[in-house]
Amino acid sequence: SICLICSGIGGRKAEEIVSWLIKKTGPPAKELNTVEEAQDLIDNNNVVIIGFFKDPSSETAKAFLSVATTVDDHLFGITNSDALFEKYQAKDDSIILFKHYDGGKSVFEGEPTHQAIRKFVAVESLPLVVDFNTNTAQKIFGGDVKNHLLLFLSRSDEHFAKISDAASSVARPFRETVLFVTLNVDEEDHQRILEFFGLKKEDAPAARIIKLEEDMVKYKPESDDLTAENIQQFVQNFLDGKLKPILLQQELPEDWNSQPVKVLVASNFDEVALDPSKDVLVEFYAPWCGHCKQLVPIYDKVGEHFKDNEDVVIAKMDATANELEHTKVTGFPTIKLYPKGDLRKAVTYNGPRTFEGIVKFIETGGVDGADPDVATEAETEDDDKPRKDEL
Repeated sequence: SICLICSGIGGRKAEEIVSWLIKKTGPPAKELNTVEEAQDLIDNNNVVIIGFFKDPSSETAKAFLSVATTVDDHLFGITNSDALFEKYQAKDDSIILFKHYDGGKSVFEGEPTHQAIRKFVAVESLPLVVDFNTNTAQKIFGGDVKNHLLLFLSRSDEHFAKISDAASSVARPFRETVLFVTLNVDEEDHQRILEFFGLKKEDAPAARIIKLEEDMVKYKPESDDLTAENIQQFVQNFLDGKLKPILLQQELPEDWNSQPVKVLVASNFDEVALDPSKDVLVEFYAPWCGHCKQLVPIYDKVGEHFKDNEDVVIAKMDATANELEHTKVTGFPTIKLYPKGDLRKAVTYNGPRTFEGIVKFIETGGVDGADPDVATEAETEDDDKPRKDEL
């Protein structure tokens, strides 16, 4: 699978590495005594958070410093200087985030708790519309805002600036609930993300909303005309619960039933897999999954073994191109047996991926090879899984 971000100290940019080193080798917030010191810090860093406290031991100051201690990728300053209060029009016990975009600064408002201040820094330090790349991916997917509007655009097309500006003009009221993100479809590394949403490069410009905390549910707008008004309405309809999730679905191949291993898509899944008169084994796979490719000859052999057994169906489905309301798959390959009978409760196979192991699983009705303590979707350290950091 394609990893789009690196773990560790944060972003790869030199500025972020320097900020990290400064934070690790010095105090959590730099004491600022003059306007020149403060302005130098602001001018030379994309984001700086400064706390203005007449009493550095106040509860708000303590909460501010506790956040400064835990946030490594931005620099913090603290001051009680009257000159700085006047220069930046700051009130006592106030926190201002200075940035080189979106108006230049944001002022913290609300209950001065550690959690609230930390969220303020996480949200306000990002641009109103964030460009998705290796340097921003960690902040996008690791942030507190789990609803993302993704704008699939081509940088080589004039629509990029037009739609980005339109999104920026309506993003501010939503910034604590929906993160606006642009994704350049011209980047080769972004093709997997396009596939995840059932899109191709030629489909740009396009918009989708994804809800990361609920099985990565996806939504699409009623109109592909991405004006400011339409983008605003799309996001508002999502927040109001007026949109239905979109489910990916391939066309049913004419020869889906011609081989020992049957081909399933979303449209014929229930009819085949939930047939109460048969034991139906389904492999949920991804075309790019290395473990799935290794399983092909073994799984084909299983299909050949049962091809004349009218009570058993061996099938497979590309789970990256077909989605089901009742079944969510997070690891590949995932193998499930739908035993015959009126109660069609799937049993996940967690035994060895061998011909003998899979055959025994089927012949025992899903008893041998199933692990009742393992979640419905098979996930092992060796499985290929699309992560939220790579969509």
